[in-house]
Amino acid sequence: MKLFLDTANLEEIRTIKKWGVLSGCTTNPTLIAREHSDWELQMKEICTEVEGPVSLETTSAKADDIYEEGLKLAAVAPNAVVKVVMTPDGMEAGRRLVEQGIPVNVTLTFSPAQAILAAEIGATYVSPFLGRLDDVGADGMHVLREICEIYEMQGYDTLVLAASLRHPMHVVEAAKCGADVATMPYSVFSQLVKHPLTDIGLEKFLADWKKLQQELKEGA
Repeated sequence: MKLFLDTANLEEIRTIKKWGVLSGCTTNPTLIAREHSDWELQMKEICTEVEGPVSLETTSAKADDIYEEGLKLAAVAPNAVVKVVMTPDGMEAGRRLVEQGIPVNVTLTFSPAQAILAAEIGATYVSPFLGRLDDVGADGMHVLREICEIYEMQGYDTLVLAASLRHPMHVVEAAKCGADVATMPYSVFSQLVKHPLTDIGLEKFLADWKKLQQELKEGA
């Protein structure tokens, strides 16, 4: 399972990139707006910083407008992926973009039925939002598991990108369900590396090493 960062913040991207595990990035209008910068320049800088695919979301409602906006977003960088919302107009525009050879990410997906539609238009990614399903009392992981099972059974090429992940166990469970990609905010990504026993063990190792060096120095 590939790990993507869900952010438009360049410093967050650079930090996780140093770990050597960042495979891509997802953005949305809210994340872009949060940076309070020239949004076009911000998108270009993100695509330059990230070596893998970067999802850039359309903000139009009508199919023709979504399509035209998608063409512009695709031209931002070679690794740009156009995000379209799971609506009839989003599907229509998404299909047209796919026919132009442009990778598409169908976002705001909340059911296996919607995921089937995303695969049928030839989307590169489908993004089920797990945390938001949990927020309304549904079982996000159950939905993800069903989508992964359907995709495997039908032989769809569309990749399942688990989104709206709220904590490390969401990431672990997404991997167990068979998601191809997990995208998460910086706070969750940072938590993946942390464990109290790691900190305790490191502190003990360093203390023992320091003690040994002191003993050798005194015995010299």
